[in-house]
Amino acid sequence: MSQDIRDFVTPSCELLAFGEPTHLGSAFRRVRHELFAQLVVNGFRSIALETDRVAAFIVNDYVQKGVGTLEKVMSEGFSHQFGELEDNRRLVAWMREYNEDRPAEERLAFHGFDAPTENFTAPSPLGYLEYARDYMGLDLDLASLAGADEQWSRTEAIMDPAMSIGDTAPAGELRVLADDMLTALYWRGPELIEATSRAEWFRAEAQLTAGLGLLRYHKQAAQKLELNARVSRLMATRDALMAQNLFAIRRAETGRGPTFVFAQNTHLQRNLGRWEIDGRDFKWAPAGSIVGSLVGARYVVVLGSLGRNADIGLGEPDADTFEGALQRDIETWGMTRAAVSGRKRTDVEGRQGYFPLEQATVDGADALLHINDGSTRLV
Repeated sequence: MSQDIRDFVTPSCELLAFGEPTHLGSAFRRVRHELFAQLVVNGFRSIALETDRVAAFIVNDYVQKGVGTLEKVMSEGFSHQFGELEDNRRLVAWMREYNEDRPAEERLAFHGFDAPTENFTAPSPLGYLEYARDYMGLDLDLASLAGADEQWSRTEAIMDPAMSIGDTAPAGELRVLADDMLTALYWRGPELIEATSRAEWFRAEAQLTAGLGLLRYHKQAAQKLELNARVSRLMATRDALMAQNLFAIRRAETGRGPTFVFAQNTHLQRNLGRWEIDGRDFKWAPAGSIVGSLVGARYVVVLGSLGRNADIGLGEPDADTFEGALQRDIETWGMTRAAVSGRKRTDVEGRQGYFPLEQATVDGADALLHINDGSTRLV
């Protein structure tokens, strides 16, 4: 058992993923802060959270250069309302303080690796595509093809295939243009980087891939499939975009040490993702399974486990569950590589957003981090 994350960092590790089993409660975010501070001492220079990659540039500008204010950063630099969380504010403020008076090459970087989508909506790709167009100095009328933003961002555009415009002829033309723009961004890379900077090129790439990702996501939303298959495809598309973003982040961080990644377990696990709700069973390949398959030992994953948390109504786990086995051995919180046996716990409710440990999840993790009581202050 250990509370030092450095005990789990292998020499080949480039992406160290730390998962939380639910977004509710702050216990795992508090531990995250402690672990990241340990990793910074060990040469890590970046963190990537489950939040919109493009919006996160606002956060990074603040932590690296002091651009803007903390209030603006927290309100505009996060998706999924994660900017409202006090632990995220604490992280951003700490990173800014750490970077003060340090040379650029030693400063910590903040990244998001999620697509710019919410659970039931996805915005228009137009703004992202126009950013890249302007960066490249192209003369393209993208707005006439995209049309009104509302027809993309309304809930029905994702939830009802008949209301989606993702597979229309104009949307198809936009996808072709975006793909051509991405190719041009690469073959013009030396010229563009010389005229601007490597950082500005990466930002344009992030904007363009976000726009292209949204076009792909909207196209999937338009497919007239059975609900299980349709939602599973949407989840798979989002996680595929997450994986692509993690690879892009590592390219941007080349030579600056490994990256610490924090997200919900289901995005980081190596095994098949599964979400059972209201009699539905959704399955897809998470970002962790994609990244792990492609980079092998360079991806290390520590998945989160929670015993109880009165704040979200999660009670003591049964002794024969995976969480119950960990609960017996860990009084506060700790990490272990030891094999854990048990069954999947069944005392959770959908509102808690808790995904219990399963055998395949445990078998695919490099380590488990268990918190005994998420309602207590741990660090």
